[in-house]
Amino acid sequence: MKSLLKLTLFLTVMILGVVACKKDDFIDTGVHNVKFDGTVWQYLETRPDLFDTLMVALKISKLDEVLKKEEVTFFAPPDPTILKAVWRLNRTLYVSGQDTITKLEQIKPQVWRKYLGQYILKGKYLSKDFTQIDTINLAAYPGGVYKNYDGFDMNIGVLFNDVRSNDQVIKYAGYRQLYFNFPYSITLPGDIQEYLTPFITAPVATSDIQPTNGVLHVLQFSKHTLGFVGSLFASEAGHIQLAFYQIN
Repeated sequence: MKSLLKLTLFLTVMILGVVACKKDDFIDTGVHNVKFDGTVWQYLETRPDLFDTLMVALKISKLDEVLKKEEVTFFAPPDPTILKAVWRLNRTLYVSGQDTITKLEQIKPQVWRKYLGQYILKGKYLSKDFTQIDTINLAAYPGGVYKNYDGFDMNIGVLFNDVRSNDQVIKYAGYRQLYFNFPYSITLPGDIQEYLTPFITAPVATSDIQPTNGVLHVLQFSKHTLGFVGSLFASEAGHIQLAFYQIN
């Protein structure tokens, strides 16, 4: 299976600590306004180098039909984000004395459905439709709350970067980048709680690709793992109880 080959190659890269990226691998490529004559699903099919594993998981979850037939906005997690989650799952299974998985179909469809559904919104949303977010000044610029496909809240906002010139910083004058964020509450011992942000951020590398039935924003794979919290996906996919903390 191609997915397993990708997993092996990805783990090799993780071990070596090397990340080799092509110039078109959706890393910090800015904002685009691309019309695509086909559905969201058909666009994914044009980039098997980035979305082959994602498409396998979408088919297992039956969400491929949503991307083919409904009007949606999809914050697409590229293959490495899924492979990182599977790697975390296998490591967790191994440590707990269980057999590791060798194919994506070994993870229950409802698990894939739950975690991939997080990335889909009903309707069409371009970058210009989202409000400003400043992750270090959320009181002033908190972004906005939007319902994902299953009706759960996600935070989405556009980060206005600063410009540095002649030892001066001009606030919010730089390039703008879309962020897709997972709100959560977490309970941890001690006073570490006060240092936690109210969500986990996922920067968008390429935004505003416009198929015929919606909008596609591609997440930056170097800074994201499927499900936002790798331990959550691993615990649910592997039926393992989290031992150190609980995320509500």
